[in-house]
Amino acid sequence: MTHTPSPAVSPPISRLLSIDALRGLVILFMLLDHVRETFLLHRQVGDPMDIASTEPSLFISRTLAHLCAPVFVLLTGLSAWLYGEKYAGKADVAAFLFKRGLFLVLLELTLVNFAWTFQFPPSVIYLQVIWAIGLSMLALSLLVWLPRPVLALLAVAIIAGHNLLDGVHFPVESALHVPWAILHDRGWLAFSAELRLRTSYPVLPWIGVIALGYVLGPWFSRSTPVAGRQRRLLGWGVAALLGFVLVRLANGYGEKPWAVGDTALHTLMGFFNITKYPPSLLFLTLTLGLGLLLLLAFERAGQRRWLLPLTVLGSAPMFFYLLHLYVLKALYLLAVAAFGLNQGSYFGFDSIGAVWLMAMALALAVYPPVRWFSALKARRRDLAWLKYL
Repeated sequence: MTHTPSPAVSPPISRLLSIDALRGLVILFMLLDHVRETFLLHRQVGDPMDIASTEPSLFISRTLAHLCAPVFVLLTGLSAWLYGEKYAGKADVAAFLFKRGLFLVLLELTLVNFAWTFQFPPSVIYLQVIWAIGLSMLALSLLVWLPRPVLALLAVAIIAGHNLLDGVHFPVESALHVPWAILHDRGWLAFSAELRLRTSYPVLPWIGVIALGYVLGPWFSRSTPVAGRQRRLLGWGVAALLGFVLVRLANGYGEKPWAVGDTALHTLMGFFNITKYPPSLLFLTLTLGLGLLLLLAFERAGQRRWLLPLTVLGSAPMFFYLLHLYVLKALYLLAVAAFGLNQGSYFGFDSIGAVWLMAMALALAVYPPVRWFSALKARRRDLAWLKYL
């Protein structure tokens, strides 16, 4: 009797380290963007950017950061599925998502917002990416009970169709103003005479992205053949990028039209100048398509030594997030104390090159504490609270 070998499955290390490596890469892009927001605030960029006043180096730096939120949210959904595979199933997943979602919302309202403003009590609370991920996790804690095909259809419908709602607005006096501002219509909410909230990250499209990540979870099952997973990553990654190009060439849906510029570079910048708040269909097809291809590349790279720093950073994302925000704020206050306000009402760098240098220096500086915390998480699995960071 002959033995037919089973299809090759990827070892857990290769399968899961690729996820951490991708998360680590976008963490570095996030760090670059936050250095820009801290030390180049006198040269603010819009959404989408003004091509006429944004030089290519600044445009590229900002565009790289577009990968961060979509990849984070997609991998959050994927990690939720893997959590269910590791533990008892959907009940455990739903409970974990609900608790961690509430934790992230609380974190955004307190430690994260304070890191940006250093103001207590706050006069403004910015509801940004941690808030959006938290609310998306709360939504997914309910959506996980849907059949996978239904959840897949819902995720695609939200991602592809939410731009149809761009023209829907509700006045302040409407009962729907607050929920709609949170879901889709970026704006200001007056909490009291002393406190306003800015819904910087409308959450509806992110619910679609986290649901899509959960739907992709079985691709990363222990029993899934390597070749099958990699074919899916390649196929859907390329399909998403092709969809981006086709919809962008149609020049209209969910975005301001692009036009041929004075130079080929300006034309290219205009083509890739897309909307993040809320993320348009084009924003998500471009970033998620690239994310899937990067995930494929990292898995194929295996356990190369150069991937180790990325996997370390990606294994403790919330610890990195809080640490880098407070380090950046401390550095900015020290710079103001030492050099004063040299850019109007801000202290700032003169060039985007200095932003890149600062980002690289900070990445090296925070790596040792992040590595220590990552090792602590791996060593002390008995401390349940560590998994929330």
